[in-house]
Amino acid sequence: MIIPLVFNLGFWEIVIIALVVLLLFGGKKIPELMRGLGKGVKNFKDGMKEVENEVEEIKKDIDSEK
Repeated sequence: MIIPLVFNLGFWEIVIIALVVLLLFGGKKIPELMRGLGKGVKNFKDGMKEVENEVEEIKKDIDSEK
């Protein structure tokens, strides 16, 4: 699993990864990438809320039929 690997990273490993990302994408591209990532997370959360609302509506419909 990837999640445990993230928590096992030390300070210097994170610094090296940050430097590699900076070298690959450059300083001007990183804010753009982060904005895109933020928008993606926001869209995902909105989608999850929409699904939860639909499930609640279905539960209410089922309860009202009983």
